[in-house]
Amino acid sequence: MNDPDPPAPPGDGGTGDDGIEYGLSTQTRVRTKKPSLYRVLLLNDDYTPMEFVVFILERFFNRSREQATRIMLHVHQKGVGLCGVYTYEVAETKVAQVLDLAKRHEHPLQCVMEKDD
Repeated sequence: MNDPDPPAPPGDGGTGDDGIEYGLSTQTRVRTKKPSLYRVLLLNDDYTPMEFVVFILERFFNRSREQATRIMLHVHQKGVGLCGVYTYEVAETKVAQVLDLAKRHEHPLQCVMEKDD
């Protein structure tokens, strides 16, 4: 006659031949990878008004008037300036916002993002 519930072999969480309950406990460690960060940069041009660049920095990058002016002057003198470092989605959104507003105001201002090392 067949036994309807044969004993489970040891190690699979069942009851072994010796009547002792065996249970496996496994813990999975989840290590979340930190998201890659991206620098958002403004590029200098000879046509976009300085005040517009300051406005962009205040509005989209939460810079104070003093910080925005300092960054704008850096862009003007060095050709490029750092607006901030963000996750990919945030950086992408900020670049799009800057380019959209510049286009609507007919300014050739360029804003790019690059992976932060």
